Amino acid sequence: MRPAARLQSAIELLDAILVAAKDGGASADQLAKSFFAERRYAGSKDRRAVRDLAWRAIRRFGEPPPSARSAFIALADEDAEIAALFDGSDYGPAAIGPQEQRAQGGPLPAWILPHLSILVDDSERPALLDRAPLDIRVNALKATREEVVRQLPEAEILHQSPYALRLPAGFPVDNHPLFAAGLAEIQDLGSQLIVDACAAVAGMTALDLCAGAGGKTLALAAAMQNKGTLIACDTNRNRLQKLQPRQIRAGVSNIQTQLLDPGRETDMLSKYSGECDLVLIDAPCSGSGTWRRNPETRWRLNPQRLERVCADQEKILNIGAELVASGGHLVYAVCSILADEGRGQVNKFLDTHPDWRAVDPCVVAGRTEGAGILLTPNHDGSDGFFFARLKKL
Repeated sequence: MRPAARLQSAIELLDAILVAAKDGGASADQLAKSFFAERRYAGSKDRRAVRDLAWRAIRRFGEPPPSARSAFIALADEDAEIAALFDGSDYGPAAIGPQEQRAQGGPLPAWILPHLSILVDDSERPALLDRAPLDIRVNALKATREEVVRQLPEAEILHQSPYALRLPAGFPVDNHPLFAAGLAEIQDLGSQLIVDACAAVAGMTALDLCAGAGGKTLALAAAMQNKGTLIACDTNRNRLQKLQPRQIRAGVSNIQTQLLDPGRETDMLSKYSGECDLVLIDAPCSGSGTWRRNPETRWRLNPQRLERVCADQEKILNIGAELVASGGHLVYAVCSILADEGRGQVNKFLDTHPDWRAVDPCVVAGRTEGAGILLTPNHDGSDGFFFARLKKL
């Protein structure tokens, strides 16, 4: 493909992403896979170039642009190389007209700025949309970090967490025998730090209330040395079913799974009421801490959705609190940099639950925000997370 044809393809891909963001359709990654599957004539270099162009436009505009063409025309105003590709040639985009619409605004949605954590200032914001690194967690049930490093000399040791390593971008993880054998899992440093804050130990009863596909559940199992009871819960059957093959590969044997019906969580978990030494709540959230991985999710978020998400978080916090035994702990976490979902939620919880208090999560990363810890890409090299460790008196 010629460069102009690559740009036209990027415009078409971006238009599909815009429609999906508006209608709640497939993710940008899924759309890109489908897009290229229908265009098998595009070689690997073409696919990479088209994707890079589309994602550059996504990262540039915090508000959904009126159209993909308007986004790229705005980029052309800033980049002469892109402007030159609007040449009207076959398979390329038409020349830019004198009165054509340009996308407006900066990289972050204007409405969201008052909701950002006070720690996310102007110096922090560019990193929110940088490319994310590839972090892995060594499975302590099968290997030490030193053993894995000997087999992965490309890996950088991340000293903030005892089993964390970072690989070069684009490293072929899926094809490496270490991962097939369950010696390591892909997991962002921030997620590993949240598990560290849980301080899970062998023999305890722990419950992961929003387990999803089980990344943090597996890390908890390793911390518990496969001993004790670990319950992985979720309301999404498809996500929860992904845990079983992962735990087999990781050599984990102490996980029980429980599918929950939305609205009936308390009844379905009643046998664990007041029985858990640890409850982890990695709550559904805005995903603002993962914009560098999924930048188009900025276009799916609005004030109404944020309000609904915060209401769900408050409900889940109350459900989880009922499960914790006296003297036990609850770790609340969100992959968000918005104060409403982080310190705001925890402050509200502590104000309405006098038999709880915040305690030191004992991690060597992040910055204190309210009763918890905030991680950001710029400060910590991880995804954006807020988490807090709470103790039931």
